[in-house]
Amino acid sequence: MVMPPHMATSDPEGKAFNALSYFERGDALSERVRRTLVRTLYTQPSSLAAGAASGIVSSLVVAYVSDSAVMYVLTVALCIVALARVTLAFSHSPDSDTSTSELEIVYEVGAFTYSFLLGTAAAAALVLNVDPAAQVLISANAIGYGVAICARNAGRPVIAIGQLILVSLPMIAACVYLGSLAFTVFGVTILLMVPAMAAITMSVFKVLRDNIAAAETSARLAEKMQQLARTDAVTGLANRAGLNHAMVETLMDLPDGQMMGMIWIDLDRFKEVNDLLGHPVGDRLLQTVAKRLQEITPPGTTVARFGGDEFIVFCAVESRADCMRLASEVHAEIMRPVRIDGERLEIGASLGVAVLPEDGADADSVMQAADLALYHAKVNGRRQTCFFDAAMSRDLARRREVEAELRGAIQKNELSIFFQPIVDLSTGRIRTFEALVRWFHPKKGEMRPDEFIPVAEETGVIVTLGNWITAQAARAAAQWPADVTLAVNLSPLQIKAPGAALGIINALREAGLDPARLELEVTESLFLDDSEATDAFIRELSERGVRFALDDFGTGYSSLAYVNKYPFRKIKVDRSFVSGPEVSRRTEAIIRAVAEMGAQLDMEIVAEGLETIEQVTAVRDAGCTLGQGYYFSRAVPDYLAAMLLAQERDEDLLRRTAS
Repeated sequence: MVMPPHMATSDPEGKAFNALSYFERGDALSERVRRTLVRTLYTQPSSLAAGAASGIVSSLVVAYVSDSAVMYVLTVALCIVALARVTLAFSHSPDSDTSTSELEIVYEVGAFTYSFLLGTAAAAALVLNVDPAAQVLISANAIGYGVAICARNAGRPVIAIGQLILVSLPMIAACVYLGSLAFTVFGVTILLMVPAMAAITMSVFKVLRDNIAAAETSARLAEKMQQLARTDAVTGLANRAGLNHAMVETLMDLPDGQMMGMIWIDLDRFKEVNDLLGHPVGDRLLQTVAKRLQEITPPGTTVARFGGDEFIVFCAVESRADCMRLASEVHAEIMRPVRIDGERLEIGASLGVAVLPEDGADADSVMQAADLALYHAKVNGRRQTCFFDAAMSRDLARRREVEAELRGAIQKNELSIFFQPIVDLSTGRIRTFEALVRWFHPKKGEMRPDEFIPVAEETGVIVTLGNWITAQAARAAAQWPADVTLAVNLSPLQIKAPGAALGIINALREAGLDPARLELEVTESLFLDDSEATDAFIRELSERGVRFALDDFGTGYSSLAYVNKYPFRKIKVDRSFVSGPEVSRRTEAIIRAVAEMGAQLDMEIVAEGLETIEQVTAVRDAGCTLGQGYYFSRAVPDYLAAMLLAQERDEDLLRRTAS
């Protein structure tokens, strides 16, 4: 599978998607709505069969009781039409390629014919003066059918009202013909029923039409917005999200033995173009590079702008040598001079190349390999192509780079706080949000926490970073309902830093957050050194009401000793006991034991890493009180966390109101 065309080409108008223009495309929308409404005619064909069976039985009874040749002829005709309609209803799939008009006409002919025959049979029973009970049977069946069909076929009101009229007119005519007072009143009653049911049908139709139109519009908007979310606005190429999506789809359908090449391109000194000539020129340069990459790469290639001045080419290759040839051609094409507004620009580029599966068995691995190769290409003097080699090592240089960028990111507010809910397993309500830091690098995109947190801890940046996280998260939590708490992870280095407790107290004071609503999560590594500073930190904050939780329980050495010594109110069972590869009856027994201990010590037990309903059920049955994981929600920005809480409160209010 290859990347959708919209991922590889820019908007021909060069404009962003305009929602208003979408709503103005009424003809296309009306056709989709009409198709959906016509489908309602073919849904639940069993109801159609039940109505047909009722009409057939009623007419057969009347024919038998009256022993009239006319009734027998009408009954036979009714049976033929009814059976044909039921057969067509079961054989015609509304999801088939049959045109909407054909589906509607086929149904319409059968519906009108059946309705007229049923109405005529009822009228004949009245005119022939058959047994009164038989008259009541066929008349009630005909009227009931006309009323019921108005609701069933309200999606196509012309058909529904047409059936009602066709089943009613013969009966009204019969009543007029018979002329007695009772029959006259009966005929007038039926006549008055027609406009009343027509009005109801039109009301139902309007609701159906509007709801379906709104759903169709929302679906198309969502699809369009998803496409836009995966598309780079400047070049029209896939962005990082689009690249990830295309790679996943490609690798899912990758034939055995097929090799894939990844070429990671970084334009050299692109910032100088923006600074000297302006961003419009820089954007046109990026568009030129994107166009060249599309033209030189083979069909089916995913070409993406990864961020800033970086591009990625991901395509099928026959061999490593074939990938080398393509990379050489790409490099030469990019290096060709570009003329923009009379300015001749010399473009330099560094390329990192990796091949799947030789250099990585999955998308993440091959991206890391290509990125590593690109790093070496830039370190070795730029303007060159470097292929991944297993001997490459950039740990020290990478750590230094991350350290410098992380310090700058804190100053430039490039970091964000996301929140992952911790849910009460008995009620489903959100009890806590865990604050998680996210780093969206302006050039490299999102940086994974495991890329910069270890570096931050080793270099001491974690102290500044941790204080910033606590302050930002506390400000967001202060806006939540008072019964929702905030959980923040603390690094041992942050806790042992001078003035650590005071920094947290000041953050709570500035945010206006009650200390009792803050939960500090610590791991067992904090206690490996029996530090007085650690004891003082926990004691001081506990006295002010701050709560503590023991994170990653079960991965250390002396957890029970820590539980006994420190005032933990919550224990988080490590995800390896819930969703790891070693999950077994033994791990389930361990969870039960921890949960029992928590119950005896009046502690909350949190199961981490929940991804399926089976896991949720298992840990809840084992005694865990709280759950956290992708099953409930990924980490979300503060405004989405607030929306989740608002939605939850609204649902509670609705339930209380309903009860």
